Amino acid sequence: MARERQLSRRSLLGGAAAAAGAVALTTTAAGTATAASALTTVDVAVIGGGIAGLTAARDLVAGGKTVAVLEARDRVGGRVVNLSLANGGVTEGGGEFIGPTQDRIKALADSLGVATFTTYNTGKNLLYKDGTRTPYATDGLLGSVPPVDAAGLANAAIVQAKLDDMAKTVPVDAPWTAPKAAEWDKQTFESWLNANAIVPSAKFLLDVACTSIFSAQPRELSLLYVLFYIAAAGNESNAGTLERLTDTANGAQESRFVGGSQQVPIKLAATLGDRVVLSAPVRSVVQSGGKYVVTADGVSVTAKKVIVAVPLPLTGRIAFDPLLPAARDQLSQRMPMGSIGKAIAVYDTPFWRADGLNGQVVSDSGVVRSTFDNSPPDGSYGALMGFIEADQMRAYDASSTDEVKAAVLKDYAAYFGDKAKSPTSFVLQRWDNEGFSRGGPVAYAPPGVLTEYGAALRKPAGGIHWAGTETSTYWTGYMDGAVRSGERAAREVLAAL
Repeated sequence: MARERQLSRRSLLGGAAAAAGAVALTTTAAGTATAASALTTVDVAVIGGGIAGLTAARDLVAGGKTVAVLEARDRVGGRVVNLSLANGGVTEGGGEFIGPTQDRIKALADSLGVATFTTYNTGKNLLYKDGTRTPYATDGLLGSVPPVDAAGLANAAIVQAKLDDMAKTVPVDAPWTAPKAAEWDKQTFESWLNANAIVPSAKFLLDVACTSIFSAQPRELSLLYVLFYIAAAGNESNAGTLERLTDTANGAQESRFVGGSQQVPIKLAATLGDRVVLSAPVRSVVQSGGKYVVTADGVSVTAKKVIVAVPLPLTGRIAFDPLLPAARDQLSQRMPMGSIGKAIAVYDTPFWRADGLNGQVVSDSGVVRSTFDNSPPDGSYGALMGFIEADQMRAYDASSTDEVKAAVLKDYAAYFGDKAKSPTSFVLQRWDNEGFSRGGPVAYAPPGVLTEYGAALRKPAGGIHWAGTETSTYWTGYMDGAVRSGERAAREVLAAL
């Protein structure tokens, strides 16, 4: 696997930290500074240096508070990371797309000078079904819907409309209070689809949509959670829709960031200076004398308040004293991460464009069942990105990179021809095997979780507050949700201090 790009800048505890106690550092051979042994006091300790944690820290500093951000990895960004390519370029190994109504990530990127460009979407998509390759236009009456049989298209349209209508009744801030929450949370998305997507080709389209959005199978998801996720795919002025989740043009995959999405957290971390400490996984949070002692590898921070901004299941790997409320801990035990990997094959040119293709595939077989053109804005080289998700990713979690590469290139050749067999380089990011994420893009709720434990999702535990994309009311699972969650957590803390 290609080595994840590191944030190569010094990391210290800054601001008032100098007065509270110096931070000792050692510098690794790679040039990344880490805390060696330190004790300091700040207003707020933020656990996690992803977009959520960094956003919270930014707003707290703007509110006049002293902050320390403790990040377990040797880089910032969390589930957002740039991967270096052999040709000197970069590609995205995690979150990369933004689209309409994702206002907060766009505002953050604009404030940092990170530009966007439109995801390559010129030419035809490909449907690969039952071993047959069918190009189709995405600008006709049916939009981006793959050309399955007429009965399947009609059934799929009815199902989509039903889901959107049901989602309108789900409050994004408390889905467990929806009028039919108990009924919907008792069943899986799979069982509901079996009763409603009665044409096999319609079921295929909804299954692909599910794995593409959640990196989980329909059988794993609560129907209520799916409806919440649809409702959350909007903002305060625009209702969420399933179409906005799945589409490229006018949808969640509409645009990308120039220089890769990790430019956003890298530049955001730079504004925080030496308040960010890398290679500092937090092991315990202990309340003592009305304050919290947050202990990480090589550094201990005393704070009045704590913001936890790590993937929901990983909060259970931190030792809290006193114990977290049972409902919050049970919630973290019951919401697993999706299973996802991204495989990027790099070529001298984006050759598929000459064939009138936009690089996007929907498939019913193979290890990669959806793809995108991940080439740079100028098209100076070609990059095909494939998602490996849910059952397909789990099947290859223990495989070697070479084994995964062979399976991926076999799929790419089936979709795009023999030229796809011979990339100049290949990079793979498997989030299931990433120690401080253990999957992605989001922690999802199986049946029975939201109605029983959902109210604990954002409820502070004493002076401990919660951030992370899973806690957002809009665009849960996306970079926009991460920004929103960090802003909300910072508001809570500022109001409490």
